Amino acid sequence: MKMSRREFENLVVSSIKEIPRVFREKMENIEVVIERFPSNELISEMGLKSPYKLLGLYQGIPLNQRGFYYGNVLPDKITLFQGPIESSCKSRKEIKGKIKEVILHELGHYLGLDDSMIGVLEEN
Repeated sequence: MKMSRREFENLVVSSIKEIPRVFREKMENIEVVIERFPSNELISEMGLKSPYKLLGLYQGIPLNQRGFYYGNVLPDKITLFQGPIESSCKSRKEIKGKIKEVILHELGHYLGLDDSMIGVLEEN
């Protein structure tokens, strides 16, 4: 299912609002951006064969790896890839659910959780 950029943005905003407050309150100096697809360079760098395999990406230094020296830095970034998310869903409701799932997954990386803990976060 495809939708306009504006519709997708609205789903992202509402999905972020639905993330449990305990996690939202930890989101400092991080931006959530939307790109249509990951770049060919990024796909290659990650060893992927298709741009449809990457739904989201966290870029930055996880909270648990920051020391007292950490400051005056550009925001960390969670990127959502609209095309791959849309292609994996059949309805607006599925897209919203997938957006929330991807944001939670990338937020897990931001918080410094390992993959097993991110899996627990996604299940709840």
